Amino acid sequence: MFIYLSVLTLWNKVWPILVAILVFLFMILVHEFGHFLMAKLNGVRVNEFAIGFGPTLFKWRGKETRYSLRAVPFGGFCAMEGEDTESNDERAFCNKKPWRRFLIIIGGALFNVLFGFILIMIVLMPEKYYASTIVAKFDEAAESSNYGLQVGDRIVKVDGRNIYTFMDLMYSFTNVPDGTVDMVVIRDGQKVKLGDVKFPTKEEQGLTLINMDFKVQAVKRTPLSFLAQSAKATVSYVRIVWFSVIDLITGRYGLSAVSGPVGVTAAIGEAAKTNLPTLLNLTAIITINLGVCNLLPLPALDGGRLIFILIEMIFRKPVPKKYESIVHAIGLMLLLGLILIITLKDILGLFS
Repeated sequence: MFIYLSVLTLWNKVWPILVAILVFLFMILVHEFGHFLMAKLNGVRVNEFAIGFGPTLFKWRGKETRYSLRAVPFGGFCAMEGEDTESNDERAFCNKKPWRRFLIIIGGALFNVLFGFILIMIVLMPEKYYASTIVAKFDEAAESSNYGLQVGDRIVKVDGRNIYTFMDLMYSFTNVPDGTVDMVVIRDGQKVKLGDVKFPTKEEQGLTLINMDFKVQAVKRTPLSFLAQSAKATVSYVRIVWFSVIDLITGRYGLSAVSGPVGVTAAIGEAAKTNLPTLLNLTAIITINLGVCNLLPLPALDGGRLIFILIEMIFRKPVPKKYESIVHAIGLMLLLGLILIITLKDILGLFS
């Protein structure tokens, strides 16, 4: 009996981690498959398609591509002929027109966003109503109603940022130290500016969050509203990722708000223990985050490669491969250093 309970206790700790690793691997698979499919569609030879890094666990060879699963589950690659070196092969990546290479590089991020959109549709499908950005009623003793906000107002801007969905609204209410924001609402068909609208706040994980003191109107589910809500939610997640990067750069959030592979795995594991919709929704957020962050114009990321392709398209001449490789190598070292720092922070967080 004791052995059974010990095994059960161990399993309850292990299975969320296994689910998290599988989810993480699937997100990487989606990203790399985006590159792979676009490479094939544009006639580029793919030498290897790998999930994970490090030693190869098992592999098999297709018609011209080697497929492999590797030991370290946090990464993957789609190795194309002539991707980082010169090649005389007419099907090499480096010998394709710039616009074709652009499509191949952006394919990974597009597939991540598409995957996120599909997950959001699955999450929203059972819902009969969706949250809007229209004030329906105020809580008892609400503060914001004393600063000009009224029932029926549709919130379209908070602190200069456009609001399209309830998720946008929630993000704009995150880490507002004094709980005071400027708002623009649509009231009776007219835009109305509301300055210094005050809300109650609460502290959570070192952040000051606005405690929304009103309820919003519900939008009834129809086939059209379902598609519209799914698309809007996807766009909102993309925008939130960009805003998060900007907020990190401007100091609104510190490094403590950033999670690496360990932190992301832990978060997915916790979501897996909650329920399936929570897990799928978090996976949608993370896969969209993965796609968008890969498009940041930084060396070693897809966005850095796109910059070099754009330079070639503008000046009609490619940057020599050796210089591009040096830039990406330096960028990769800096990126790995940052990931190491964040990973150590995440590991320490697990024991705090």
